[in-house]
Amino acid sequence: MSVGLLALLDDVAALAKVAATSVDDIAGQAMKAGAKAAGAMIDDAAVTPKYVQGFKPERELPIVGKIALGSIKNKLIFLLPAALLLSAFLPWMINPLLMLGGAYLCYEGAEKIYEGLFPHRAHEHEKKVVPSAANAEKLEAEKVAGAIKTDFILSAEIMTIALAQIPAGNVVNQALVLLVVALGMTILVYGGVALIVKADDVGLYLAKDGKTGLGRAIGRGLVAGMPVFLKWLAIVGTAAMLWVGGGIIVHGLAGMGFAGPEHWIEDIAHLVEGTIPAIAGVLHWLTVAVLSGIVGLIIGFIIIPIAEYGIAPVLGLFRREKPAAH
Repeated sequence: MSVGLLALLDDVAALAKVAATSVDDIAGQAMKAGAKAAGAMIDDAAVTPKYVQGFKPERELPIVGKIALGSIKNKLIFLLPAALLLSAFLPWMINPLLMLGGAYLCYEGAEKIYEGLFPHRAHEHEKKVVPSAANAEKLEAEKVAGAIKTDFILSAEIMTIALAQIPAGNVVNQALVLLVVALGMTILVYGGVALIVKADDVGLYLAKDGKTGLGRAIGRGLVAGMPVFLKWLAIVGTAAMLWVGGGIIVHGLAGMGFAGPEHWIEDIAHLVEGTIPAIAGVLHWLTVAVLSGIVGLIIGFIIIPIAEYGIAPVLGLFRREKPAAH
């Protein structure tokens, strides 16, 4: 009996070692996949705060919470199973779907540029494409819905990049790694966004009730600096939508056999990085981002009239409320 018990304990210990190794392996793969997708995560963090601007301070964290919950649903309910199924059965569909999402990001980014250049015309366009909210509650719901739509595209890029880093074959392992990446990325992005949007409130508290002169000075600095920081972050968010959207489309075209634009961008990036070898990597990334952003801006400006005169009227047929019964 004691020999059998010892053998059982040995088996349990062996299983525990295998389990520990598997956990370490999943964590390692998740870290590697997350690092590759970090660029999209940064874009997500830069884009999101603009959806919170204009609301009362007490509504900021609840709005961030709603968007974060929508992001979790995007990743776990829709994108994770979709990524696994498409990868297994319809891998050729991943590229066109990502390009469609990239086009949406291009449109969102170009619309912000259009609004800055032609505010009156952009306001008319916005009214046609998105009906005005009747009250603050509806406006909040629309902003949250818009943020979740944008998050869906960026989350799709995160999950696709992560999936590409995971060894093929073991579906359970792929699912677990994607789960870790999805949860980790969401916590990092929306935890960071929550800190950003509440930094001015923290600054106000420190400026008024700080216990030391240094604390009050930091508070005043936050109060004065956060509006400027948020303004620049909104600009970065708009640029991020354009370079990510343009980059997705350029890379997608290369995957479909139209590699000319991607080769053209890479050739220029290699020329630019050679000008200052000490920062070659930074120059290469910056050049690719700028040129991808230009491509995204052109695509976005093409989509704006299509959205206004083609897509919006069709969607309007489904939005139209039925006349009240007498």
